[in-house]
Amino acid sequence: MPTQLSFQDALLTLQKFWTDRGCMVVQPYNTEVGAGTMNPATILRVLGPEPWRVAYVEPSVRPDDSRYGENPNRLQTHTQFQVILKPDPGNPQELYLESLEALGIDLTAHDVRFVEDNWAQPAIGAWGLGWEVWLDGMEITQFTYFQQVGGQNLDPVAVELTYGMERIMMALQGKTHFKDMEYAPGVSYGEVFAQSEYEMSRYYLDDADVPTNRQLFEHYTAEAQRMIDARLPVPAHTFVLKSSHAFNVLDARGAISTTERAKAFGTMRRLAREVSRLWVERREELGFPLLSSELPPMEGRAVMPPSRGAVEEYAAAPAGLEGAAPRLLAVEVGVEELPPHVVGQAIEQVRTGLVEGLGASRLEHGEITVLGTPRRVLALVPDVAAHEPDAEIMRKGPKVAAAFDADGNPTKAAEGFARGQKVDVSQLVRAEFDGAEHVAVAVHQAGRGVREVVGAVVADVISSLRADKNMRWGDPGLAYSRPIRWVVALWGDTVVPVQVSELGSGRTTYVDRRAAGPLVEVENASVLVPKLEERGIILDPVARRESVVAQAQELAVQAGGSVDVEAEGDLVDEITNLVEAPHGILGSFEERYLELPEQILTTVMRKHQRYLPVRSGQGRLMPYFVTMANGDCDDDLVRTGNENVLRARYEDAAFFYDADLKVPLEDLRAGIAKLTFEDRVGSMSDRADRIRDVAAALAGLVGLEASEDGTLARAGQLAKFDLASQMVVELSSLAGFMAREYALKAGETPDVATALYEMELPRSAGDTLPTTRPGALLALADRFDLLMAMFALGAKPTGSSDPFALRRAALGVIAILRSQPTLAGLTVTQGLRAAADRLRQQGLDVSDESVETATEFVTGRFAQQLREEGVPTALASAVQPLADAPGKAEAALHDIESVRGRDGFARLVEATQRITRLVPQGSSAEYDPKVLREDAEEALHEKVATLPDLSASALPEWADAAGAIVPELERFFDEVLVMAEEPELRAARLGLLQTIVDRAPRGIDWRALHSALSD
Repeated sequence: MPTQLSFQDALLTLQKFWTDRGCMVVQPYNTEVGAGTMNPATILRVLGPEPWRVAYVEPSVRPDDSRYGENPNRLQTHTQFQVILKPDPGNPQELYLESLEALGIDLTAHDVRFVEDNWAQPAIGAWGLGWEVWLDGMEITQFTYFQQVGGQNLDPVAVELTYGMERIMMALQGKTHFKDMEYAPGVSYGEVFAQSEYEMSRYYLDDADVPTNRQLFEHYTAEAQRMIDARLPVPAHTFVLKSSHAFNVLDARGAISTTERAKAFGTMRRLAREVSRLWVERREELGFPLLSSELPPMEGRAVMPPSRGAVEEYAAAPAGLEGAAPRLLAVEVGVEELPPHVVGQAIEQVRTGLVEGLGASRLEHGEITVLGTPRRVLALVPDVAAHEPDAEIMRKGPKVAAAFDADGNPTKAAEGFARGQKVDVSQLVRAEFDGAEHVAVAVHQAGRGVREVVGAVVADVISSLRADKNMRWGDPGLAYSRPIRWVVALWGDTVVPVQVSELGSGRTTYVDRRAAGPLVEVENASVLVPKLEERGIILDPVARRESVVAQAQELAVQAGGSVDVEAEGDLVDEITNLVEAPHGILGSFEERYLELPEQILTTVMRKHQRYLPVRSGQGRLMPYFVTMANGDCDDDLVRTGNENVLRARYEDAAFFYDADLKVPLEDLRAGIAKLTFEDRVGSMSDRADRIRDVAAALAGLVGLEASEDGTLARAGQLAKFDLASQMVVELSSLAGFMAREYALKAGETPDVATALYEMELPRSAGDTLPTTRPGALLALADRFDLLMAMFALGAKPTGSSDPFALRRAALGVIAILRSQPTLAGLTVTQGLRAAADRLRQQGLDVSDESVETATEFVTGRFAQQLREEGVPTALASAVQPLADAPGKAEAALHDIESVRGRDGFARLVEATQRITRLVPQGSSAEYDPKVLREDAEEALHEKVATLPDLSASALPEWADAAGAIVPELERFFDEVLVMAEEPELRAARLGLLQTIVDRAPRGIDWRALHSALSD
């Protein structure tokens, strides 16, 4: 590595790097901004069609990050270096990596990764897709393809690079506290900025005058509107920024209520959108001056991905393909790093597209194999023929009846069809289409060559690739989760022509960007996989996962522990699709951090860093972790970097933990009044109050013991208090965990602490469920309130959109009620009505229709949950009538399993379902036994008279009691005509049968149960 750069040298280096590549330099904005994005050089200039390349330093001010200069990594003012490339130059990742090399970062020694990040600023109607860039585990840059700003779609798309300079320089200089960095020769960062960090933190957290800042906010927003009315977008934007900073100061002082937050956000959102619209209008009025300028070429060593392919190679079809033997087809779709969850989707989409596309052709081929990594999806198809066989196809004409008259002469319809097909009417034949006879003409269809067939199929596959979130980039005709940058398509040694928008196929693949020669020519299809594998890329996700697991376990053993692969399964899956060439590294942290609650430590490892925790043989957390780098690197260097990152994370956690423990629980509970839940249904405090009251209402239906009542009451008073803690604000997934921890530390009883923890369960499908009744009732109340509030507002899920996770909430309700036998009497309807009543008390209009709709939505999840558990469809249908009482339905499922093997049970079910088929629904169970006249029906009546009413009982009791009536019931069906002509007799016979059904356990679909027992 070259001589270590000072902080200011790094800024100058980046400035020169980007100006050498055609970027202009502008200055930091002259008012506070929370990020370089908000400088007009970014937020306004990315709007409209004009090209724009700029690079600048931006001090970014965030009052709520104030830490008095004590935290080693958090500053209220930090330094960003901002770059905007508009339009997308085609190789922004490569340019960015070259800029890191300019800073002295050896890319072959370090682990540099692009980790999914979906950026959004709803307050200004802006969003984009991209990545956090990690250097040895530390996020150093935000890399975003802007898609929308101010509610306006961007065309062309702009690329934003936001370098976090403090983080980069702490890593490069090997410092663990920002104060220790060398800012300039002989001068530390702390000597320059520590005083301002302390004093501004004091101001933001302690001394800022709230009334003054309220007035500033009102004045600034008013002035912004006045400038918009004057059609002056630049000063209007300035005052929007000033108002935003005033709001942030008030927020840091804890002076923003839920109502004020919602109102302020609405105001700033509206102003920002109006500024954006006005900016574009003004630029258009000026004739978009920069459209006439030409951007200079971006000089440098950065590689350009082979997106243009090899058009010149396949412009003319190679000779000799017509009679060639079948060959291997290899197709590689190269992308910038896909989000981990998209990799599997991409593999399946490519597989499906190829199977359907080739299947619709007449081209013979072997079995299709599709593999994938974050940067490529690769398909192999053996024995692909050189040419489709010719075929005769029948083109359908009019029906025969319309084609010929009564004398058999062709009609005008037949003549017109023949003329359209350019054949004589005598050449028409008769053929059957969909069961009807038509006239038709036989047409010879010549087979197409492999290049034509495969080229079209692959083009369709690429153009149809989609993910849950899609973006645009420099290619005007493509959209996908991340940019598609190259395509390899080879049939043997022949390039298959694929053209999708500006993307063309070729024979050049792209390996690790750090490689000396990252663009590799592929001579023929059979060497594509070996060329990738010899560079360490593991294409098969299954094999890649096995490598991750094997390396992790081997490294954990070195530390005297192991990795719980089963418990960490989701994380292992994510890591598998974060890297192409997994390279495990064992790291450690100081044992003193083990004094923090384990859940904090493991959450930081998993969520923030994607580290695998190492545990002892007894399952205790050890001070070690395993990280997976992407490819070979300097293990010691990367280990040190990751350890420094984790240390900083744990210092943050310790800071939050210690600070939270100093705040009384009642103060934290009061603090959630400042948190917005949903504007129309109040704050998080309002929601917590409703949860408390709904839980109490449900408890009244169940009947708790006195100790449970006390636990529920106290836990209800504290519900959701941990959402106001600094720890949960930073790590939201710790909600519930921290409630239990802080409650115990504050002297609450273990039962109360457990109830507060269980209120958040389950967090996902298959998660732990509440084990106590107070915890279960709070968890149910939480979900009933969420569901009822959203349905009352008309915010029910649609398609794949479920922003409030209502499906998860519904599945949670079902799972909890199924798991708690003592709550089996509770119904979904009861819970939602209790929630509706409480919402009405708060003033929300909750219609009966919305309650019914919510009930249908939740009970509909019951069948889904059973399907996901592998319960046969017929068996699930048998208990579906009990879906409103999932606890009873669960008991019924167990009862069915316990009695299905009993002698005579299947006959009893068959006979019972026969009654339900025969007797009209709603028939009365009352009948006059004196009307009965046949021996068989009188005998059945005698048995029924002794049959107890078991409608509220379980199936085993029914099987015991009703088994004796089966022979008489079967005899009845054999000898008696139920639907007798005489009305009184018919009514008596129907009533006799209905009595049997009415005395059977309620809520069973006997027809479905009969089907389930027959399978």
